[in-house]
Amino acid sequence: MEDISIFGSFAKGAPSTAKERSSANCVIYTRVSSKEQADKNMSLETQRRACNEYARKYGLAVVADFGGTYESAKTDERREFKAMIDYVKRCREKVSCIIVYSLERFSRNDNSIWLSGQLRKLNIEIISVTQPIDTSSPAGQMQQKMLFLFGEFDNELRRQKCMAGMRDKLLDGDWPTMQPLGFDRVRVDGKKKIVVNAKGKLLREAFLWKAHEGVTNETIRARLAERGLKLNHQRISEIFRNPFYCGLIVHRMLEGKVVKGNQEQLVSHEVFLKVNGLLDRNTHGYTIREENEAIPLKRFVHCDDCGKPMRGYIVRKKGIHYYKCSTVGCCNNKNAKWLNDHFMDILDYFRLDVDTEVRDLIRTQTIATFNQHTQGNEDRYRVLHDEYAKLQKKITRLEERFIEEEINRDLFNRFSEKFALEKKELEASMAKASERVSNLDECIDLALDFASEMPSRWDSSDYITKQGIQNLVFPEGIRYIKEKRKSRTTRINSVFLYIAYLQQVTAKKERGIPELSLDYASFADLVAGSRIELPTSGL
Repeated sequence: MEDISIFGSFAKGAPSTAKERSSANCVIYTRVSSKEQADKNMSLETQRRACNEYARKYGLAVVADFGGTYESAKTDERREFKAMIDYVKRCREKVSCIIVYSLERFSRNDNSIWLSGQLRKLNIEIISVTQPIDTSSPAGQMQQKMLFLFGEFDNELRRQKCMAGMRDKLLDGDWPTMQPLGFDRVRVDGKKKIVVNAKGKLLREAFLWKAHEGVTNETIRARLAERGLKLNHQRISEIFRNPFYCGLIVHRMLEGKVVKGNQEQLVSHEVFLKVNGLLDRNTHGYTIREENEAIPLKRFVHCDDCGKPMRGYIVRKKGIHYYKCSTVGCCNNKNAKWLNDHFMDILDYFRLDVDTEVRDLIRTQTIATFNQHTQGNEDRYRVLHDEYAKLQKKITRLEERFIEEEINRDLFNRFSEKFALEKKELEASMAKASERVSNLDECIDLALDFASEMPSRWDSSDYITKQGIQNLVFPEGIRYIKEKRKSRTTRINSVFLYIAYLQQVTAKKERGIPELSLDYASFADLVAGSRIELPTSGL
């Protein structure tokens, strides 16, 4: 016979390195699903004893023992589990199998089949003491995969039942997860109730400060810190917008419904709505979302003395509307018609009154400036959006694990606060990065057309539209100076500010905007701060 051994260098594949289990090493992994099971010693010792007995029976040397604690099998982010996987991969030349009491002790998610296949490529098999399967054949491997699938299916059924039970509790007015800051869960007459604690009483004061004094969140934060309750600005905003504090329950599982809760009510519905700007106070009590076209500047105009927003009211005997500072004793009242006319005079400075050539120049400059400011935002927004989606999954997973008692309350609270802060920061970054417009040319043309008739447009609009125009031109509102019968502002929309500046230059006026207490020099500084390059030709 012809000798073909010389062709060995052309052969493909590596010689089989399959180990004989009769002389191989192994590791043992045991776990239970919850701390309660671990404390009661329901199965850990049983699992360990059975795995060691199996190893002795088949001549396997146990080189490491992992687990022995409570870990969820729904994800592969478990500390002991990861340590075990890292160990067998690192020592794959010495370890041939992982012994578990049952396959569900190993993993119960859709990643289990893939992971078992990856381990098999390293000649590491998963052996179940109570489910003896020969995985050396395709049929045995199929049996193991089916058992993994049944484990995942069972998990999904349990999760569905758990979520259904949680939704039923929410509909009944019972809060099933960790109660918000300011509440304790106590047992009264054999029943669990959520009641206001000492921190809650401080938060009640914060609601009242906001509702009756109109102070800023930063002021409230400082006052609470003086009383021993330290919160960041974002946390205070979250508290003020959480209906739980006025006795109601909202949750994504309620699918848009608002349910009356069984918890102790910290503040009234009226106070909560007023804090969130949904109520106005008048002589007859509270009216929800009052939209009175005679007083469109309410809460937009602030008192220059104390900084509080000015609200609107009517003297019914005379039928005259007024704006009034919300601070007791401030006495900064002004006839609504006069202040409205005063505001129209201010808007007239932002009215575009130029010929076509200059208008086209403004249009070109505005588009260039906008593109410069938003360059690179789209890519950043996509990255932030992906991070936000991942964070939302982490939050959902954290709540599920707490509901299913896989983690304790301390861990839940710690990570809830961490995730909440990350979420707020991402939302702020996404809002900043989302300043992009697909039809920019059309939007700029619309803005210029609007600016050409701004005062009359504001005067003839309804309440909602007037509010929109006001906040568009003056994002931080204006302050009324009672003694001087003038106003001032800290910020003007850069597009309209440029238009006003152009009116000054073309008309060769040096008086600025007297109604806003802006002279020519300070006015020019504001324009420079808006980062709009002024054209020097054609003027």
